[in-house]
Amino acid sequence: MKFNTKTIHGGQHHDPSTGAVMPPVYQTSTFVQTSPGKPLNPEYEYSRAANPTRTALENALASIENGARGLAFSSGLAATDCLLRLFKAGDEIIAMDDLYGGTYRLFTRLYKDSGIKFHFVDMNDLDGFQKLINENTKLVWVETPTNPLMKLADIEAIAQITKKHNILFAVDNTFATPYLQKPLDLGADIVMHSATKYLGGHSDVIAGALIIKDKALGEELHFKQFATGATLGPQDSFLVLRGIKTLHLRVQRHCENGAKVAEFLQNHPKVERVYYPGLENHPFHEIAKKQMIGGFGGMVTFTFKTGKKEDAISFLEKVNVFTLAESLGGVESLANHPALMTHASIPEDKRKEIGITDDLVRLSVGIEDVEDLIEDLKQALA
Repeated sequence: MKFNTKTIHGGQHHDPSTGAVMPPVYQTSTFVQTSPGKPLNPEYEYSRAANPTRTALENALASIENGARGLAFSSGLAATDCLLRLFKAGDEIIAMDDLYGGTYRLFTRLYKDSGIKFHFVDMNDLDGFQKLINENTKLVWVETPTNPLMKLADIEAIAQITKKHNILFAVDNTFATPYLQKPLDLGADIVMHSATKYLGGHSDVIAGALIIKDKALGEELHFKQFATGATLGPQDSFLVLRGIKTLHLRVQRHCENGAKVAEFLQNHPKVERVYYPGLENHPFHEIAKKQMIGGFGGMVTFTFKTGKKEDAISFLEKVNVFTLAESLGGVESLANHPALMTHASIPEDKRKEIGITDDLVRLSVGIEDVEDLIEDLKQALA
């Protein structure tokens, strides 16, 4: 089954009791048992463990990422936290140096006293990355493209290294989506999504996902999810599943519009630099061509020639079609100031070190008519 068909039918079944095309929202906390310890349906006894609506979503997630098990969480950070529960004091994790601010906060603040050691490195320096590997290294964590600097990492090359050392390899695939990039096919073990973003696609739900290549590891992570309780409710599961069914159509338009917005910005006299993997002058354009199949996404980041924070703020206060808000991946276009918004939890010196300057603006290019988006950018920059 090809991808576009998978988004609609992958892992899905019509409701056996009514024939409903879409799975019902099973808004129930518990399920009847015929005798103590014998549920009517052995799959379902309590919704924290499993709920039919969430199961339908999890089957769809596994299908579109080519994994053995999908798990749906109450947020992307809840999914990441569940994965971290695999590790103990003394273990080491190597992570990309450019990360979503919430992920960095989780790693450095919530787990700072856990005894787990985190290394943040440039994952394009494979020699430097390999020098950090030792007997305590248990996980490599990568975003590609990254938030907000649109750095890329060569998933296949990193996977060859992690396999050689028997290290788990997880990829945050939120920006690319499984429409453009298949980390499990390229050698990763686990994929994470903030399903709030492109998978849901309508800015109306908070959700997260893990998709696991190995069935046994998937069962272990499901137990941790069940034991800690960060599961996705049935209504939210229904909304994400609905979003997945149009993922391929939406991401096509996100890519088309993103490329045109990036080209416009690159030629604007007030813009210093544009970060978009589809541009030939992007430092990781060749990696993008190799592993981002079908397009380069809808995320565009840029800086101003003046380098002034005030110019970024002025621009963001003047946009009309773009909405000044956190998040990304919805049908509407959003504009964001990472240093003051999504990445404010990263210390200022660390932000400057990795390139998140105060004049940096991040755009999530939506699926509106691109002419309207460009006109909006023109007037806000004027």
